[in-house]
Amino acid sequence: MPSNKSVSDAPIVQFSNCRILRDHKLQWEDLWVRQGKILNPEKLFFDEKGAADVHVDCQGRIIAPGFIDVQINGGFGVDFSQETDEAGDGISLVARNILPHGVTSFCPTIVTSPSSVYHKVLPQISVEDGGSWGAGVLGIHLEGPYISAEKKGAHPEHCLRSFSKGGFSELLDTYGTLDKVSIVTLAPEMEKSGEVIEELVKCGICVSVGASITEVCKRCSCYKMCNIYSLSPGHSVANLSQAEDAVKSGASFITHLFNAMLPFHHRDPGIVGLLTSDQIPAGRTVYYGMIADGIHTNPAALRIAHRAHPRGLVLVTDAITAMGLRPGRHTLGQQEILIDGFNAYVAGTHTLAGSIATMDMCVRHFHEATGCTVEEALEAASLHPAQLLGVQHRKGTLDFGADADFIQLDDSLNVKATYIAGEEVYSSLAMSVSEDCAVNWSRCFPMDYHSVLMP
Repeated sequence: MPSNKSVSDAPIVQFSNCRILRDHKLQWEDLWVRQGKILNPEKLFFDEKGAADVHVDCQGRIIAPGFIDVQINGGFGVDFSQETDEAGDGISLVARNILPHGVTSFCPTIVTSPSSVYHKVLPQISVEDGGSWGAGVLGIHLEGPYISAEKKGAHPEHCLRSFSKGGFSELLDTYGTLDKVSIVTLAPEMEKSGEVIEELVKCGICVSVGASITEVCKRCSCYKMCNIYSLSPGHSVANLSQAEDAVKSGASFITHLFNAMLPFHHRDPGIVGLLTSDQIPAGRTVYYGMIADGIHTNPAALRIAHRAHPRGLVLVTDAITAMGLRPGRHTLGQQEILIDGFNAYVAGTHTLAGSIATMDMCVRHFHEATGCTVEEALEAASLHPAQLLGVQHRKGTLDFGADADFIQLDDSLNVKATYIAGEEVYSSLAMSVSEDCAVNWSRCFPMDYHSVLMP
């Protein structure tokens, strides 16, 4: 029986013979999609008296929400922190080539740079949902330049800034605009950092715990279209008390836990102590990023963090230009980076400079290294980042009414197909699809990322 066209002319697609991730567990259920949204089948059956137009046999595979990467610096030859008139084209190329890795939304990340880079690049980045052209952009992540020189990592020291002069007004001058910005990473121990966080809150920013990140509840009424979602402490030498003060001022996220911060000490655990702090305001959650590439974080550290605070763990790639490319010399903002095997170093040093891992690799490594459940591994790359950004009602979930951004995986967590708004945008398999009526079931494949390998 075809769908009820009196309700909508859009075709209804039924994905069957699959285990879908819903309510924190995998369950044998069908997934129904119409007009880019997850459909409630009960309303379809009983209210509309309708049925599916297209049936897709998933052959027992897993269906999970699409991955969300909130810290990605570039990839496939593109560096988001380069001062160029073609920033939009670069983001589009990366958006297209992360589809095979299950990423349906991301936050392009710009590392510490001269002010001219922000003024040039930020206006060129569009926040938009994804589609056949690539993953969607949820907002921009600004990592620096207000970070600690002592924990600068791969960030160029000559570009670092402080709030000692103008505080929030200086931040606005540096970036030029906060429109389309979702995350700001800063060091909470810096002078006036608390005032800066409070000013962001006054502009309608809802702050969540972890590495000085803030989350927007509404648009800023004080400055032009300020749309920051998170303010995150990171690249910091903050002690626990300073980190807790940042959280109380509105911070919500820890940028790449364990990396570029003071190591855990039993007398003062530093920022790491936020995971079990008893000073977190009631009803708040501290989220923290983890680079589970097998290089940045030892498996034992992954297990400690996960067991201490599983609900706050957000998998990030921290991927750089060289993701998807051969070893050699590349860039990360103002720095030259050397890729040696799976390691990315600032050239001439042993300082790690981002990752070349893809999100699906991080999910598999996290699952294997921690012994967590499949559900926990998948939610760390989907539900948790969506919650961090305050978009969990439409992203990172397969709940009814949510955007139909999802992936099919095998039991080894290899991505087999990616969908955005219910449309297949990548597939590595031939599935059984049957039609009960004439439906234009498009199949749009992204450019093979191997085609952009360096010669």
